Amino acid sequence: MAFGALSEGEIKKNVEHCDLLPPSEVRGMKVLNRGKFTKSIVVPWLTVNEMRLGPIMKHLRKYLLKLDNFKPVQLFEPNDCSTAASQFRDRKIALNPTMVRCFGDIEEGDRNTLQNFDVSENSLTFDRLNLTYDNWRADELLKAVLPKDKDSLTSYSIIGHIVHVNLRDHLLEYRKVIGEILLDKIKGARTVVNKTDIIDNTYRNFRMEILCGEDCMLVQVRENHCVFEFDFSSVYWNPRLSTEHERITRKVKQGDILYDVFAGVGPFSIPAAKKKCIVLANDLNPESHKWLEHNAKLNKVNKLIQTFNKDGEVFIKEDVRTDMLKRWQNGDCQNITMHITMNLPAMAVMFLKVFNGLFAPEELELLEIKTFPVVYVYCFAKGDNPVAIAKELVEENLGVKLKEALLEISDVRNVSVKKEMMRVTFLLSKNILTGQQYMHRKSSRNCAEDFPEEPQVKRLCVEDNGEDFEKDTYVL
Repeated sequence: MAFGALSEGEIKKNVEHCDLLPPSEVRGMKVLNRGKFTKSIVVPWLTVNEMRLGPIMKHLRKYLLKLDNFKPVQLFEPNDCSTAASQFRDRKIALNPTMVRCFGDIEEGDRNTLQNFDVSENSLTFDRLNLTYDNWRADELLKAVLPKDKDSLTSYSIIGHIVHVNLRDHLLEYRKVIGEILLDKIKGARTVVNKTDIIDNTYRNFRMEILCGEDCMLVQVRENHCVFEFDFSSVYWNPRLSTEHERITRKVKQGDILYDVFAGVGPFSIPAAKKKCIVLANDLNPESHKWLEHNAKLNKVNKLIQTFNKDGEVFIKEDVRTDMLKRWQNGDCQNITMHITMNLPAMAVMFLKVFNGLFAPEELELLEIKTFPVVYVYCFAKGDNPVAIAKELVEENLGVKLKEALLEISDVRNVSVKKEMMRVTFLLSKNILTGQQYMHRKSSRNCAEDFPEEPQVKRLCVEDNGEDFEKDTYVL
């Protein structure tokens, strides 16, 4: 890059009104025209001898001009041939024009260090730099194009080669531009899709439209030292849960048992099996079950995983119950922990009732059970106090006040305004498993709360308006 001189008037005019945003003319663009993203700015350049570049750079890093596809340190190409032939060449360092308009804008301590290396106010010059589409990130381009007075695209997910967005209605007319920008700017992206409805069907997948790129939904994802392959159009996968998958994986140890009630393609089950846990994994979606089996083989843990394609309630009543009882009767689980994961946040709490009375009291009466299963159940909490809401959802559906059985309530991720995805972790005690503990479901704030070990009855309650009424107050 060749450097020339600008007049003092040009410098002053440009640095006072400089910004690094894309040109305003692209606002409202519905057909992507990359040539429109062109802008000329005036940039401060600091000339530094090549030999002194290393020790100087640590004092200049925060002032550097940082743009996509742009190197802030460049070779100085002087017009003087004798200087050009010198063994040690000068370097030009581009500084951020919104931070540095003169040498005095550099902090005093950094200025003193620069001056010790013979870098002074005379070393600072200004020159023009032409910016193009290649110099801005995807978020900067989208913010420049989309309507200023409405919510912009705030996030997207990457699943293998697929970029997944969830566009609001007011952004649909810009979807082609959004797709092309994301395809251009996200490394490894080959397909951009938009979700066209909510996840409300039995199998938790959703319809989507391809905004641009290849029509290929088969993806490969790496997570927690495992490889997962699946058809993204027919199963559920959320990369924002990778940290939560890792948290649960860290809780299991070699020899433990994992019952994965809503296993999907295996983000809990496969890593647990990698740690040599014994896994019973279930999913109702035939496609999820197919890819669960595939991923078990792909990660060479298929001998440690039994897979099932059943409704969650049936899986708990038949397979989880049978396996637990067999292990307790054989006495081969005294030093291990049983874990039950229930990651279906829209519905999982509704399956908790199955555990209350899963065994007859006489089945467990003579067994020496030192540790009881730990349940990790996920739910959505809408409101100002998600911890209290999550706890209440679990207790109401389980039919039991958790009290000392409650181990942890964690906020997994924010879903939307006042809506959190929560995890409630608790122990399945003997009283719960044998149905010997019940909770009164409160119908008004003036009703008593707990009547353990009583049959279902009708009690007289007083509503807030003072009127008497009768309601069934127990749920078995």
